[in-house]
Amino acid sequence: MKIALDPHMFRNTTTLTTLPGVVADLGYEWIELSPREDFTPFFTHPRVNDAAVRDFRRELDAAGVGVSSILPLYRWSGPDEDERQAAVRYWKRAIQLASLLGVDTMNSEFNGNPRQPDVCEAMFWRSMEELLPEFEKEGIRLVLEPHPDYWEEDGKRAVDLIRGINSDNVSFLYCTPHTFHQGNDVDGILDKAGPLTTMCHLADAFDHTASSGLRYIVNPPGAEVTVHQHLDMGQGEVDFDAFFAALERNGFDGILTACVFAWEDRAEESSRFMLEQIRGHLDRWETTPTLASPR
Repeated sequence: MKIALDPHMFRNTTTLTTLPGVVADLGYEWIELSPREDFTPFFTHPRVNDAAVRDFRRELDAAGVGVSSILPLYRWSGPDEDERQAAVRYWKRAIQLASLLGVDTMNSEFNGNPRQPDVCEAMFWRSMEELLPEFEKEGIRLVLEPHPDYWEEDGKRAVDLIRGINSDNVSFLYCTPHTFHQGNDVDGILDKAGPLTTMCHLADAFDHTASSGLRYIVNPPGAEVTVHQHLDMGQGEVDFDAFFAALERNGFDGILTACVFAWEDRAEESSRFMLEQIRGHLDRWETTPTLASPR
């Protein structure tokens, strides 16, 4: 098992080559490399050349840190066809970058407008037809998550959709801060997914459906917005005892990523706290999992 940090809160205070040392100082041995301007920005073509990738890999080795996965976010499932074609091009370059880094896992979201789910699903399948051979050729696993305000945000439906891809290279990511958007059924989703769950994002969130749907008040009423948080564990309402019990019950042995975005003003403290919390939950497992090291 790998415990990784999504270093999103450090994206404006580090360069690609200084990032490994920062992550190592925080106590992590793995990075989930999420979008950043000097690597794979949100929704645009990667901004890094092969030489910079080699420099980054050298700094990773020096710091004793590995990249557990790369997370690109592109508009690969529509509803606009020109944007979809561009996203496929961006994906192909991102897959090349993962291969250059020796990274065997990439994760992403379905993307697309939830008010046009049929159109977006059709776009998704079109993109998968083009990209799945690329993943398989490079031996890279693709891990997908349902996400709030995208065309598929329900956990159980997402599991069925991933099974429908019918590829050993594609699996499921459970994101705890999305718990209340994907069905609020951690046991049901993780038990349904079983070994298909190979990655999890860990952060806390409040239940937006609670208090008669008035946990968040949006003005004007009826405005089309989607709200969730990525807080430190214990600051919201996710049941992490149930979550980790479900992982243990299902024999989880994948990647756990600390994925807090809310506290850039205390990013170091938050990251250390999350690592401590994750390790504490794993230490209570009946059989303590073996943690993988890049060294």
